[in-house]
Amino acid sequence: MIDLQLTDKTHDEERQGEALVIDAPEVLNGRKLYIESYGCQMNFADSEIVASILKDQGFETTGDYHEADVVFINTCSIRENAEQRVRNRLSQFGAEKRRNPKLVVGVLGCMAERLKSKFLEEEKLVDMVVGPDAYRDLPQLINQVEDGQKAINVLLSREETYADISPVRLNSNGITAFISIMRGCDNMCSFCVVPFTRGRERSRDPHSILIEAQDLFDKGYREVTLLGQNVDSYKWKGTDAAETAAIEVNFAQLMEKVALISPELRIRFSTSHPKDITDEVLYTIAKYDNICNYIHLPVQSGSSRVLELMNRTYTREWYINRIDAIRRIIPGCAISSDIIAGFCTETEEEHQETLSIMDYVGYDSAFTFSYSERPGTLAARKLEDDIPEPVKKRRLAEILLKAQATSLMRLQQFVGKTVRILVEGTSKKSDLDFCGRNDQNAMVVFPATPGVKAGTYVNVYIDRCTSATLLGTVVETPEIV
Repeated sequence: MIDLQLTDKTHDEERQGEALVIDAPEVLNGRKLYIESYGCQMNFADSEIVASILKDQGFETTGDYHEADVVFINTCSIRENAEQRVRNRLSQFGAEKRRNPKLVVGVLGCMAERLKSKFLEEEKLVDMVVGPDAYRDLPQLINQVEDGQKAINVLLSREETYADISPVRLNSNGITAFISIMRGCDNMCSFCVVPFTRGRERSRDPHSILIEAQDLFDKGYREVTLLGQNVDSYKWKGTDAAETAAIEVNFAQLMEKVALISPELRIRFSTSHPKDITDEVLYTIAKYDNICNYIHLPVQSGSSRVLELMNRTYTREWYINRIDAIRRIIPGCAISSDIIAGFCTETEEEHQETLSIMDYVGYDSAFTFSYSERPGTLAARKLEDDIPEPVKKRRLAEILLKAQATSLMRLQQFVGKTVRILVEGTSKKSDLDFCGRNDQNAMVVFPATPGVKAGTYVNVYIDRCTSATLLGTVVETPEIV
């Protein structure tokens, strides 16, 4: 029986604070690791790197921090509520540490650099603080703590990409996986802390990316998402296999190389930047059936003046030009976005410009937030956070209402049509139903069908939808949209 209340978890809040567990290493050292992640897909991918490094040291993972010898919390600094979640969680770990003084508690990731002194010295919440470019140093830092010292490494790197580390797949369904293709960000958006917490952009060797993608496919994975803070600025320079000529690989070329591994391997990517996404990328998507017709293209605001204050380096008109190019080159492509309500000095008219660009684009989904000032950013230093909270909340509610209505309208366009989906497994609500996503990233739920299993592609006739989910039945017809 199909559960009509199943919701789409593209931005999966249910994963926040997830305890990550992997198979035990072949050689155990008698110690257990508990690692919990918050924030974006990059953070969850980084946790896989951390788990791989410590698995090689003999650590066994556990889903219960009461059993652990080492507890890590992989943090996010993008919004204030994420930081509050982490602080609350550290208080709980502190209580466990009072019961077990030998427990090592560490903070990883984006909060490490900014709050290192508070965590280690003032609030004494943790034993170690480790930035996103220092994970190779974890075994040594753990030993340092166990010798009675505090440990810290938040140095950012211009070279580190962890290209040689094969990430373990944490809590994976065995069908979909992330591949980090670059680290850091050179875009100094005035509201964002990422350039300060993750450092400058550096692209990973494409050869190592292709090896990882091929290995995933050989192990039965059928979808990979290429990850970067700004994938469109991916650029790698090196020499060819014979080391006789210099070569340069951009994002469109990398995506094509991954797509050519197999037509049965689906390709997704995140995140694109409006100033960098090129027609070459769009034509590459259109060329290959296994590159999904879905682009996450954050707009943040519909006002050119506000975009300039945000240092987004594009205008409303430029963004619309990119939307028009997507619609022209990839008809039927789904588009999602990030939108901020109530940025510094935003007027009511500029808020209406954001609503109007939402109407123009017709987003399939949107992640919406009210502006939250982040210490250390250009906006915090130069701009006044002058929009009253009640106004922010009202504007956010209006944006959210429009996003929900547009999302429903987009899903309704699939009703009465057949879509091809990759089956990811049983639905979260019922073992009697399967679920998977179509090319446009919409969640599809259908009754379990003999001969259908996770990792296979099936055609599903859509007969209805909820506000976030397509519902249907498996059919044989090859006519799909």
